[in-house]
This record gives sequence, structure tokens and C-alpha cells, in this order.
Amino acid sequence: MAKFEARTSTGPGRVTVTLSGECDLSAREHLTAVLLDALSRADAVFVDVAPLTFLDSSGVHSLITAHHAAKNTGARVYVVGATGPVEAVLDLTGVGDLLRAPAADATAVEERRHV
Repeated sequence: MAKFEARTSTGPGRVTVTLSGECDLSAREHLTAVLLDALSRADAVFVDVAPLTFLDSSGVHSLITAHHAAKNTGARVYVVGATGPVEAVLDLTGVGDLLRAPAADATAVEERRHV
């Protein structure tokens, strides 16, 4: 199994959480903690899943948990960079649409990835 990693970076009014490796049951608690911590530091949390190779229902659960926590405080969680099997899981569950970032914000996250 590929190692799971969640790295955070901050920008004006936002935190970006970049996920890599495989996000499964063994990563769920760690991911939830990282996302909730990011929400405690910013009203907008962008979850960059481009480097993620696998996402199952446990990772989806963490994203939804963070979404509900954000909604309770007026914050937002967005998912950006989904492709392949990760995008398929997000689309199949409806989470892709629920957490879709505005186009300009998604582009900004992608541009920072290539810097």
C-alpha cells in the first residue's frame, strides 16, 4: 500500500491540504483531524487530491465530516485536482459536485502546485 500523506500550506484566508498516496480506512482519523485543524485556521479549505492514487468511502467520510463542520461555522471545504479513480469515487458519491471549488480558485491551487 502506498503511504498516505496530508500536507498543509496556508495562504491569505485559506488553507490548502494536499493529499497523496492511498486514502483508506487506515488514514481516516488522520485525514479528519488534518481537515478539522485546517478549518480552525481558515474559512476556506482547499483539498488538493491530484497526487492521491486511491480514495475509498473512509476518505469520503472524512471529507463529508469536514464539510458539515465547515457548514456549521460558515466556512467551506473544496476539493480540487481530482482525476481518474479518485474523480470517479467523488462523482459517484456526489461529493465531487458538493465540494466543487469555483473555477478561479481551483485554477489558483493548480498553479501553485506547479511552482
